[in-house]
Amino acid sequence: MLETINDWILAQGAQYGVNPYVFVTIYVGAIPFFLASIAWLVKRARAGRSTVLPTMLAGFFFVSAYLYLGIFGLDIPLWVWIFLAVLIAYGAYSTIRDTRRKIAKTPVEESGDS
Repeated sequence: MLETINDWILAQGAQYGVNPYVFVTIYVGAIPFFLASIAWLVKRARAGRSTVLPTMLAGFFFVSAYLYLGIFGLDIPLWVWIFLAVLIAYGAYSTIRDTRRKIAKTPVEESGDS
């Protein structure tokens, strides 16, 4: 059964010109870099310094797997792009909301959140 699923996944990748395992590797591999960028953004925002670079890096890591799909994908159906746009928009909204909360926390509040 696992071999059948693997064959189906690879066939989908071949049909659209991407390797699904490369996509997943980029997607999962970008997570620690995204989280580090958010932590850097919060630290700089609390210090009153520019957050442009960490924000840009966080955005890049957030969409990196989809960039792979956009650059190398062939004939990706419209519904996939619509789904990804909704997913990215919700993820961006959620990340911005959570990051603003982290920035607003004072160091005293953090030490009590154990």
